[in-house]
Amino acid sequence: MQSFENILNAYSWNDVLASIHTKTQTDVKTALSKQKRNLEDFKALISPAAKPFLEEMAQLSRQLTKKRFGNTMQMYAPLYLSNECQNICTYCGFSFTNKIPRRTLTDAEILKEANYLKQKGFDHVLLVTGEANRTVGVDYINNAIKLIKPYFANITIEVQPLEQEEYELLIQNGLYAVLVYQETYHKNEYKKHHPKGKKSNFKYRLETPDRLGKAGIHKIGLGALFGLEDWRADSFFTALHLNYLQKHFWQTKYSISFPRLRPHSGGLEPKVEMKDADLVQLICAYRLLDEDVELSMSTRESEHFRNHIVNLGITSISAESKTNPGGYAVEPQSLEQFEISDERSTEQFTGMLKKQGLEVVWKDWEHFN
Repeated sequence: MQSFENILNAYSWNDVLASIHTKTQTDVKTALSKQKRNLEDFKALISPAAKPFLEEMAQLSRQLTKKRFGNTMQMYAPLYLSNECQNICTYCGFSFTNKIPRRTLTDAEILKEANYLKQKGFDHVLLVTGEANRTVGVDYINNAIKLIKPYFANITIEVQPLEQEEYELLIQNGLYAVLVYQETYHKNEYKKHHPKGKKSNFKYRLETPDRLGKAGIHKIGLGALFGLEDWRADSFFTALHLNYLQKHFWQTKYSISFPRLRPHSGGLEPKVEMKDADLVQLICAYRLLDEDVELSMSTRESEHFRNHIVNLGITSISAESKTNPGGYAVEPQSLEQFEISDERSTEQFTGMLKKQGLEVVWKDWEHFN
């Protein structure tokens, strides 16, 4: 089995970027006319040449999403367990070098946060920690999953990359999905943004989805952090990675997330700005590439933007998120990992979805009024 690293190494970052920028409007029209699109079509759809076709892309993306997912929107909420972290990352509020109060939730505090989210209606929860193996290693994560399993139908984690057997243990105890973002597929730029800590190992992080696939995980979430490098190239390599995984682990479901660099303590300015229209274009391009992949949106984005994107391809979305440990009910004023933009309550946000004709799904294929 050829590794994804070997596939990635066969590509030149600069050549891929040049290829995207040389796509023409004819290439875009060809891509739009197809029933099944490939990675070359995806390049055309994320290229500058596709900008005049944004409305057509949006309408087609909407149609494909409705056909596959119906008029539904899956709700989830992040539950931050700890801001302890041993990595140095230039873009993150939890970075080891940031002099902030560190906090890891106790069992009682985890249950208090879980109860708050359950009362709001959430049945899908995303457990998030910094990457600190000694403090919040596999034992801590496993315990947290066991604690909250009676509360939620679906538990996802976004933590440090683990070994295959560690994922197998967590799956046995109720883990459903894992989000693991490469941040950027540009190897040299990756090193600049992750100078120290286990996360500085590009290869180990890159191979994490393979370990997840071998462990038999139900769903893997991929993504790049837009702003670290050129968003078009990183999006292509994310799509390439998705394509590879779907071929080798075809029983696993996949999701793509779209985080843009947000302000945080010690802030990093985006190297390449991704405008709202660019993000709409990218979301639609992913939907046109793959009708089945889940597309997820967080509260990083503005109220205005999220109001307009929910009918164009997104299938999973968060609301009322707190990105600090204990942020819901334990310690609301502690430092957040990044600033959220859409601060509406769960009730306000779901009310907006219903006004747009969407069914709010709390649990897979069930909804409650």
